[in-house]
Amino acid sequence: MEYSRKEFISFLGKTSLGALVMPQFLISCGNTTKPAPEFKDTSEAVLKKLKDVALEAIQPSHKDDLLLANGLNYDIIAKYGDEISKEETFGDNNDFTCFIPFDEKNPKDGLLWVNHEYINPLFVSGYNYRKPNAPKTKEQVDKEMYCVGGTIVRIKEENGKWNVVKNDPHNKRITAQTPIKLNWDTPIAGKTTVIGTNSNCSGGITPWKTFLTCEENYDNCFGEIKYDKNNKPSRVASRYGWEKYYNYSPEHYGWVVEINPIDGSAQKHIALGRFAHECCTLYELADKRVVAYSGDDKNNEYLYKFISSKPSSLKEGTLYVADTENGKWLALDWEKQPLLKTAFKNQTEVLIRAREAAKILGATELNRPEDIEIDPVSGNVFVSLTNNKWKNDFHGSILKIEETGGKYDSLTFKASTFIAGGEENGFSCPDNLAFDMSGNLWITSDMSGSAMNKKDKPYMAFKNNSLFVIPRYGKDAGKVIRVASAPIDAELTGPWFSPDGKTLFLSVQHPGEQTKDKKHPTSTWPFDQDNIPKSAIVAIQGDLIEKMNKLQQIENVN
Repeated sequence: MEYSRKEFISFLGKTSLGALVMPQFLISCGNTTKPAPEFKDTSEAVLKKLKDVALEAIQPSHKDDLLLANGLNYDIIAKYGDEISKEETFGDNNDFTCFIPFDEKNPKDGLLWVNHEYINPLFVSGYNYRKPNAPKTKEQVDKEMYCVGGTIVRIKEENGKWNVVKNDPHNKRITAQTPIKLNWDTPIAGKTTVIGTNSNCSGGITPWKTFLTCEENYDNCFGEIKYDKNNKPSRVASRYGWEKYYNYSPEHYGWVVEINPIDGSAQKHIALGRFAHECCTLYELADKRVVAYSGDDKNNEYLYKFISSKPSSLKEGTLYVADTENGKWLALDWEKQPLLKTAFKNQTEVLIRAREAAKILGATELNRPEDIEIDPVSGNVFVSLTNNKWKNDFHGSILKIEETGGKYDSLTFKASTFIAGGEENGFSCPDNLAFDMSGNLWITSDMSGSAMNKKDKPYMAFKNNSLFVIPRYGKDAGKVIRVASAPIDAELTGPWFSPDGKTLFLSVQHPGEQTKDKKHPTSTWPFDQDNIPKSAIVAIQGDLIEKMNKLQQIENVN
């Protein structure tokens, strides 16, 4: 459906902040940032302040470069293989980013967390998957396992440029070989501490200022456990073949992992369920209980919500799955659901096999639910549904969830399509979302590298993956505007704004992913001397970023 701009802006919602109380912890960081309390979005003063914010969209491009709209520039903070300390190097295929300053009064010095979702074996270990039946050595597996997980680095902005503080004691890696405790009373596959985290896609931040990183396509690493109609388990082999040398249970992966930014300690939250977590977006209620939203990024999977029963807990509480057709949250509670008691032995098994439990309860199948963000102005919950080619949904959409009464612990809601992807609306395959300090919506796209720029594919018109913004105010309000274009084969991921709104941290992930021969890569970005494509984190700055975030600086406009 194509909306008129008037309908579109109305649908986005322009509720005054006076009608919404957002959690304090969202004020200072990132893609769930809240405008200043003085901001009244319907005032003429705000519109007057915005008259000089003119956005000049860039055109779709298949150029092998990171292209930005006028008013923007970028610096590379870190790229694959960079040394972050004497012992550690930056991982591969960086995704989600999150920045926490040491001092809220100084937004230019703090800790950056970066996910490393997966590896391109051709460049990491020298293994070529295009050669069938080629053996993989333990040394190659070890290299691959090191390059996933995440990175913590201290970064500072000096003279207008962000840089890693080399050899800072905070700099460290979390990898597929790092021991991690399970935040649960019952062992999982016989373990209370498991080895490593992998497939780290998007994430979130907690009210107590720790990072959340989400394990998505975990079955690539150690395979999966499948159960037949008689509940008999069998092991499905992985794509990477790591289990040949490290026979770790697949049930140790597919969780939300919490990382302490100070010491790097980690724990996996079993209560949030096991599936291909794209993200974990938290909301803190007035009584300090938390609500956690997460999507299962796979065709015909589900949207979940955890509501804690105790303050600041990601263990005590109930996991729910969405029935979007009837607007209900269905409890994945073994004690209260007879259907789950029939199918599973206990609550632990329900959480391990959350996908099966959700299906049994009749949850609504969705088209790859990915990132989830809470609109800081209207309070609505937005969910990226990237696509589902098997259902002829090639371009995806963004789902809007309106919790009943604006209460995030409500068990009923209204679901509707906010906007659909496609040529008429100017974007395809929405992935990561971010709201800036003025409530503008930023969107990254996730078109497959194997399908982009192909004449026989439905994505030809969009060319490379891109970053878009939908302004909330001013003459461009409601337009979908392309502000960045990725290098060849790459996607742009993990948008996160600095606390002062002057920098957008962004991942450039898997440039040159379709390369078959290292001597002839499809991309050479970021143009190092070795001509090897490398994922990297960039800091985007410029007048455009500051103007888009300027409403948080407006005081007492009414």
